[in-house]
Amino acid sequence: MASLQEQAEVDRNNTDTIGEQGAARFTLSMPSEASRRLAAGWLKLGIASLVGAGIFAILLVLSRTPYVQDIFPWVDFFHSALVVHVDLSVLLWFMAFAGVLWSLNSSPQFIRFGWLALILAWIGAIAIVLSPFVDAGKPLMSNYVPVIEGPVFFTGLITFTCGVMILVLRSLIAVPASERWRGGEGSIRIGFYSAAITTLFALAAFIWSLMLIPDSYDSTQYYDLVFWGGGHVLQFTYLLLMLAGWMWLADACDARIPLSARVATAFLLLGLIPVFYVPVIYLSFSGMMGDYVEQFTQLMKVGGAFAPVPIGVAVLIGLLSVKRFAASDPWRAALYSSISLFALGAGISLLIQDSNTIITAHYHGTGGAISLAFMGLTLYLLPRLGYREPNHKWSVLIPYVYGAGQLLHILGLLWSGGYGVQRKVAGADQALHGFAQTAGMGLMGLGGLIAVIGGIMFLVVVFKSMRRAG
Repeated sequence: MASLQEQAEVDRNNTDTIGEQGAARFTLSMPSEASRRLAAGWLKLGIASLVGAGIFAILLVLSRTPYVQDIFPWVDFFHSALVVHVDLSVLLWFMAFAGVLWSLNSSPQFIRFGWLALILAWIGAIAIVLSPFVDAGKPLMSNYVPVIEGPVFFTGLITFTCGVMILVLRSLIAVPASERWRGGEGSIRIGFYSAAITTLFALAAFIWSLMLIPDSYDSTQYYDLVFWGGGHVLQFTYLLLMLAGWMWLADACDARIPLSARVATAFLLLGLIPVFYVPVIYLSFSGMMGDYVEQFTQLMKVGGAFAPVPIGVAVLIGLLSVKRFAASDPWRAALYSSISLFALGAGISLLIQDSNTIITAHYHGTGGAISLAFMGLTLYLLPRLGYREPNHKWSVLIPYVYGAGQLLHILGLLWSGGYGVQRKVAGADQALHGFAQTAGMGLMGLGGLIAVIGGIMFLVVVFKSMRRAG
């Protein structure tokens, strides 16, 4: 296997070349060893978050199992574990992987601040994991960031947020040399850089909401409103990272995206532009919470459609031009699965009319698509970060298993939501009176189990690759 220095040189040369049909090469050259080590640190945090999410998923099952549940002395441990599971599997995993990409997109400048950000993120993550066992606070399933009303959880959340803030600020300042911003590589970098800008807007939105939202609401409503604005803005971060990741993975499987670098950059910037409307929402706030909620909902619905459609179509056209058999290519498997789930999730958003499981189906589609893109990039980056080449056969199967499970999970939620099954309820509270409702939730459970199997396969492959350097 070529050394990392040789691989970096190859990547740089590929970046400046043009494909057979005149399409740009959308790939990112590897940075200095110091930046790769920092990226590897963020990847370890992301993988640890997924492991923690899996452990808490098991605890969720045990805490509701007859007889076994009696050994859990904590009040409402089920919902406390659910809070941590959701935060680990979405917020911490996504932001940790963002740290991987931003570290690779940065120069070695201010590297100490990069490590400080990572240390704070680790401390915050550990506090969040410990919070169900030491906090007696009430678990609240608020949108985007569910919380436990206790000092340990909030200390962890604030510490993690401080780490993310330092990470973002360094990513905006430690800019690579100008020659690294040319051609298709420049497009990828602009996508990652734009995602850092949207995250800065999201952090500002969280702070602005804290100042704006009165504490007269009950706890659940209060945190829903506090996290509503920033949570919506954060979706643009995930979206931009996924879209730039799609182009990078497409290049990895020799697909030639039928876009020039300039056009691709323009489409990625369309994913950034909507967040500049965020200050208008806050500055025009008149105390009407319904307007505040609706404006952010529409911002995501409208603004979130600008970039994915043209880039997704272009990537698919590029993939179809590759003559290799799809099943033999892990990157194409990841792309097909991710794009399909995202299209399904985005389409389901048009059906949302009530607070039922159709909403859950929507964000499992888009969230699952983002996670699949990050999983594909993880497997691609492992040898480039100094680890062993991941098992090829399993790397091909993982996206299909995880994607198929998420597909069944989503269809079950969509079916059940059509029959009025409400979200954020469990057990008897679901009121599954008819066969159709029960069948839908059964399909949801089966799909979830298959997706979990896919996630376990991913973790096993990553652990084997990380066990020793390549």
